[in-house]
Amino acid sequence: MNQDVAQFLAYIADERKMSANTIAAYRTDLDQLCTFLHERGITGWPEVDAEVMMAFVLNLKEKRYASSTMARRLAAIKSFFAFLQERGIISHDPTAQLDAPRVDRFPPRAISQHQVDELLELPLQNSTPEGIRDKAMLEVLYATGMRVSELVALNIDDVMFEAKTVRCLGRQGRERTVPLSDAAITALEEYLDIARPQLARQDNDDEVALFLNHRGKRLTRQGFWLILKTYAEQVGLHELTPHMLRHSFAAHQLRNGVDLRELQERLGHASLATTQMYAHLTEHSAQSGIASNGRSRSS
Repeated sequence: MNQDVAQFLAYIADERKMSANTIAAYRTDLDQLCTFLHERGITGWPEVDAEVMMAFVLNLKEKRYASSTMARRLAAIKSFFAFLQERGIISHDPTAQLDAPRVDRFPPRAISQHQVDELLELPLQNSTPEGIRDKAMLEVLYATGMRVSELVALNIDDVMFEAKTVRCLGRQGRERTVPLSDAAITALEEYLDIARPQLARQDNDDEVALFLNHRGKRLTRQGFWLILKTYAEQVGLHELTPHMLRHSFAAHQLRNGVDLRELQERLGHASLATTQMYAHLTEHSAQSGIASNGRSRSS
């Protein structure tokens, strides 16, 4: 059974070009299913029927998973059984009658322009190479609305200083070019001139990553999360996540008059409907007074 799971994960990576994060999530979901089946003495996929799958769903509900988690797990499992049926490993799909739970969609959360400014000023209190690097990373992240995975994947030659743009690779290999603010350009120039040479190791001169950790290697997503968490707590934003900065970028861009289609391109959304949720966030922010005045960082 585990071999079939491994083949499915290879299939969605090679044929469907799913992201590493999605594949890791699917692996977790299917591992949980396999554990459930093994505990009930089921050793082959043909033994799994609709009743067994209903029991699995009830087991998930008893664990009180969020509806979004439940929906993702069922999506992964449905895709897996469709894969097994296509290859003749099973004759019928035991998940055919299972309906995914309704996902409660909460509006994305953003912070105010004033809070963004406070956050972006914090690294200036530390003149170390790490502080200069952190300033550049936060400026780029907020100026572009990139995902963290896209930020840490940047290479030096992805930044076009004369054009004031940066090239990044989004989900499913979609490449886009995003404008950079003057503040981001200045922070990057200082980082590349002063900090990066100090972070880079002489025995690793071929490292092309834009943002380096203290070992001279490419900074990881986890590393960035820890950096952001440290700064966020200093300004009282204990629940701040990198994706909230992406939400904030989007909301502030719309408030500054950026066209919805243009914002879609900057964010790398495949569907305009995904971008439209930020229009509702902007309306809500204006009504509730979330946003406050701050210095302009328009691109």
